[in-house]
Amino acid sequence: MKPGVWLTALLVFLPAQPVLAAEARPLAPEVEVFIDEMVQKHQFEARVLRRLFAQVQPRPAIIRAMSTPGTARPWHEFRSRYIEPARINGGVAFWREHAVTLEKASREFGIPEEIIVATIGAETFYGRNTGSFRVIEALTMLAFRYPPRAELFRSELEQYLLLARETGLDPASVRGSYAGAMGIPQFLPSSYRRHAIDFDGDGKRDIINSPADAIGSVANYYKMFGWRPGETVVVPAEAEGSEIAALLETGIKPQLKVAELKSQGVTPVMPIEEGVEAALFMVESATGPRYWLGLNNFYVITRYNRSVNYALTVYELAQELRARIKQ
Repeated sequence: MKPGVWLTALLVFLPAQPVLAAEARPLAPEVEVFIDEMVQKHQFEARVLRRLFAQVQPRPAIIRAMSTPGTARPWHEFRSRYIEPARINGGVAFWREHAVTLEKASREFGIPEEIIVATIGAETFYGRNTGSFRVIEALTMLAFRYPPRAELFRSELEQYLLLARETGLDPASVRGSYAGAMGIPQFLPSSYRRHAIDFDGDGKRDIINSPADAIGSVANYYKMFGWRPGETVVVPAEAEGSEIAALLETGIKPQLKVAELKSQGVTPVMPIEEGVEAALFMVESATGPRYWLGLNNFYVITRYNRSVNYALTVYELAQELRARIKQ
């Protein structure tokens, strides 16, 4: 959809009158259908939802950001934004400040401290940059004006309203990413409801304001997606031959044993058991393609963000942080 077309369509969300009079102003038909569903399924008040959606304004930057995500850059460009002194130093400081909480989370959930810290560092620079978009606007635009992922974000919009009701958040004021992710670890609403935990013992699951809850929630997230304590994450590899392209197209989920990958032209650069399942993937370095074998724990990181650029950068940032902490 051309920018001018969807921007015109988005004017249905703009309050043409003061918000108090918004209930008398018709919203877009698809928004009205959504409101009706929320009333029927979850017993929301239609009047309250209409007032909320009347405040939603078009934000073209949200669609632009979704269309050109930073993770789409070549790996070496993406990596350079995260494996750099400020983020490493910030991670060391965050680790030292929250060392007791990190040790507790690692012990209870089996996730290495460095993976937890690196994830938070990649997401929000350790809580410094949690997003400037109103979550209600981001999710509404993506649910109704971004066809490629409308179904997902319509569901996330539903989850957001349920979350706000459960936690007492003001749905009109919470800010987050252009995709509607929130808080220190940038959870989408469904992940917030499903995986966020109260880790500071105050009776609230608050990943927006509580570093302890954020730390515990990241650890819980990775555990829930199958992190295996003590196992290797990735192994650098060399790859050549006619079967490499097909291997790369099989996806990032480990499905073939290392022995099978070896028989098809893949050579691990580091020792790894031949019976372990792995997936071959490739990233673009400044000097050309680089091949890696991703194991189960690498796949788990991609459940946080499905980009291999992201997952590999989190892993490498984690290694840098661990090395600095040991000094």
